Amino acid sequence: MPIYLDHNATTPLDPRVLQAMLPWLEGTHGNPSSVHQFGRAAHAAIETARRQVAALVNAETAQVIFTGGGTEADNLALKGVCRGKPGSLLVSAIEHAAVQGPADALAKLGWQVQHIVVDAHGCLRLDALDRALGDEVRLVSVMFANNETGAIQPVADVAARAHARGALVHCDAIQAPGRVPLDFAALGVDLLSLSAHKLNGPRGVGALIVSRHLQLAPLVEGGGQEHGLRGGTENLAGIVGFGCAAALAREEQPARAVQLRALRDRFESGLHAFPDIRVFAADAERLPNTSQIGVEGFDGEAVVMELDRRGIAVSSGSACHSASGRPSHVLLAMGLDEATARSAVRVSFGRENTEADVDAILAALRQILKSWREHARAVAW
Repeated sequence: MPIYLDHNATTPLDPRVLQAMLPWLEGTHGNPSSVHQFGRAAHAAIETARRQVAALVNAETAQVIFTGGGTEADNLALKGVCRGKPGSLLVSAIEHAAVQGPADALAKLGWQVQHIVVDAHGCLRLDALDRALGDEVRLVSVMFANNETGAIQPVADVAARAHARGALVHCDAIQAPGRVPLDFAALGVDLLSLSAHKLNGPRGVGALIVSRHLQLAPLVEGGGQEHGLRGGTENLAGIVGFGCAAALAREEQPARAVQLRALRDRFESGLHAFPDIRVFAADAERLPNTSQIGVEGFDGEAVVMELDRRGIAVSSGSACHSASGRPSHVLLAMGLDEATARSAVRVSFGRENTEADVDAILAALRQILKSWREHARAVAW
């Protein structure tokens, strides 16, 4: 049976989430904006989901704006704040394409975009942030945890420093829920992006948590839904599924973290037998499910494909860049050379994985590298 170890790309839909969604897919069909009983029922379902998502991150219900996914939430955060006269925008050098993309678009509109460097462990350097912060900086965007290495960023410290200079703070926290505790109020950020499909919810639905004092410009206008920030009839079944997944993640997160960390630690302990494999960001605080490794002397994409041939699904980094052929910008930002960056393989565990899955990937890696080394020696001879 195939083994799925790519949960940072997407997670399987929880059967309990599917059951919560089915009534809204099969028979109940009211528009949430309609005033009749069908519309009121649909509206009530959305508001229940809004409360569930808010509770997941310790936010107020009114602060939750549903979107069409995490990428849209990131775009709404950056473009919604950075409107009008261009100013300065700071983003970390390891942000996901969902943040880098709108930052690049804003740069074409005259915004000064600066990338804040990270250290060798993949963590944002606060001294570099301090030097970049100025009165003209309107927004700082720093992810909670990196999708490739799993390295957790000092978001609360970033928020304190940025606010002291009058800047707002956005945090892409899409990889965090269900894996580590996430507290919007305690972080002190102004905007927080989430995505349902990273916590065993449906694809195509996300949320932006917005501080009450902010006035954002909408990306999608028309209809007035989501406090006027996201026009269009809501993805009712998806939002209900997101709410259910959020409630389950909130309840089960402590147990999930223990399970995931045990699997990751078993995997990385097994890697000690591989002298030519290193774990990136090993000394950083990381998500409990994530291990990005480098296989010295080999191309990471080739390792990924060979594992796939053996029924094991992993990735070489972000799924959004998997077909680009470019080395990981995250690893390059950490100071690694291109050859090392190209050797990257990301293993990300989920709650359905077992110790047997860990042992299977270790055995497969052992066989693959042994075979490739023997072939290299034969060719050299």
